[in-house]
Formats: sequence, C-alpha cells, structure tokens
Amino acid sequence: MLIAKKQRAPASTKTAAGRNYKWLMVKRNKALYLFILPAFLYFFIFAYIPMYGVQIAFKDFIATKGFGGSPWADPLFKHFITFFSSVRFGEIFWNTIRISLYYLLISFPAPIILALMINEVRGTRFKKLVQNITYMPYFISTVVLVGMIDLFFSNSGLVNQLTGLFGLEPVLFLQKEALFDHMYVWSGVWQATGYGSVIYFAALAGVSPELHEAATIDGATRLQRVIHVNIPAIMPTIIIMLIISVGGIMNLSFEKVLLMQKDINIASSEVISTYVYKLGIQKAQYSLSSAVGLFNNLINLALLIMVNRVARKVGETSLW
Repeated sequence: MLIAKKQRAPASTKTAAGRNYKWLMVKRNKALYLFILPAFLYFFIFAYIPMYGVQIAFKDFIATKGFGGSPWADPLFKHFITFFSSVRFGEIFWNTIRISLYYLLISFPAPIILALMINEVRGTRFKKLVQNITYMPYFISTVVLVGMIDLFFSNSGLVNQLTGLFGLEPVLFLQKEALFDHMYVWSGVWQATGYGSVIYFAALAGVSPELHEAATIDGATRLQRVIHVNIPAIMPTIIIMLIISVGGIMNLSFEKVLLMQKDINIASSEVISTYVYKLGIQKAQYSLSSAVGLFNNLINLALLIMVNRVARKVGETSLW
C-alpha cells in the first residue's frame, strides 16, 4: 500500500508542478504576452469571429432571418453539389489552378534570385538605388497597375507603338485569351518581387562572414560561395515562405483579375474568387457563394498541411 501511494503521488504532484511552472513562465514573460496581445485580438476579432458566418454554406440563407434563423439546406451539402455539378465548375477550377501554379512557379524564386544578386553588389549607393527602384512598384495600387497595363498594352499603347517602329503588326494583348495568364503573372512579378526580397535580404544579413572567409581561403569563386554558403544559410527561410505561399495558392488577387476581365477573355479569366464575388454580391446567392469560397479555402488548408508535413519529414524546418 505504501508503495502504491508512493507511485500515485508523483503523477498529481507532477501535474500541479507543471501548471505552476507554466503560470510562473506566463507571469515572468507577461511583457511579451502583452506585446503580442494586439495581434492576437486583431486575428481573433477579424479572422476567427467571422467564421461564425461559414454556416450559411450549409443553409438556405434568408437575410431577414439571419444566420441562426435560416433553415438548413436539404441535403446539407446542397450548395456544394450545385457548384460541382455546374457546367462552369471545370472551367473555373482549371483557370484557378492554372494561373495559381503559373504565378507560384515564377513569383516564388524571383525574390530569392533578386536578393542573392543585389547581395553581391559591392557599391552601397548603387545597391540602395536598385533596392528602392525594385520596392516602388509594390506601393502602386491594383487599380493603377491595371490602368498601366491597359495603357501600355492596348492596341495603340506604348508597346505596340515601339514594335511598330520595327515594322511589326500590333498585338491584341488584352483581347487574346491565351495572353491573359502572362499579363496577370508577369505584371504581378514586376510589382511584388522587390518587396518580397526584403525577407531574404534579412536572412542573408545573418550569414556569418567567417563562412565566406573560409570558402574564399579554400579557393571558392563568388558564384560557388553563393551556391554553397548563401543558399544553404537561407534555406529555412525559403522553406517557410514556400509553405506559406502554397497554403495561399488558390487566393489569386481577386480585384486584379476582376479589373483585367473583359467579355472576350472571360472564359480563361474567371476564377473562384471572382465567381464568388459575382454570386454573392451581384446575384445575392449568399449560401452558394459561401460554399464555393469554403471549398476554395479547404483546398488551401489541405495544401498547407500537406506541404508542411513533407517539409518536416524531408528537413527540420516546418511551420509546426
């Protein structure tokens, strides 16, 4: 009996000690918890509380009855079935996947390459000049960016005028369905690459100069130092950014796609986000648009979990 009592006692003691230790750590680091409190409240209020409205994806929403009073859909997944059986489902889903993968393939490595290149520039003034020039497009609003695309690539725009000097026929950039993806992706790369390189600059700043000195003594060229010193050093940052990018792969810039859409390219430019907007705002089909949006976000969540798990198994870097 005495032995049994001695064996049971440590479990409760350990649990109580664990709680006390956690509470002690919270009290000791209360300044840090206060520091993250605004961010926590922001996401709780604007990201988690609105999730209450997701239930209308499973209801026949009636505005006068609200979220709670609207009847449940029969069957429960009626609006998902409606979307999947729609004649436009295949087209919209393919457009979203195609443009998203194309954008990720081009836009993800571009900031890394830019940061590696500028990091090798020795002239401080020239380096800052290039950084400032590449950052500036990020601060252009989407409306202005699409206006610039229309201005430069219209039939009588700057690009066609320049190519006309060489006797080339004008190209209908904005009217050809096949060119929509390229216009969307490359304009986005131009706008976001400079700003996206900031985090890689920060990672490169943490690379130990001793590693470069050792590589130089061993006879490594500048390119070899980039490949064997800089890239491995920033690899954890690259993996984290890749996981985050894949987790949001289906979230194309809704407003940019919508502004670039024209009747002539609608077949190749209609994506899930613009479809949700048209269903919800223009046609007032709130339940159906919520179901489509929820489907889009579930794909993002599944991809995020999958890529994070792969990254954790392959290396030591992952989000959790």
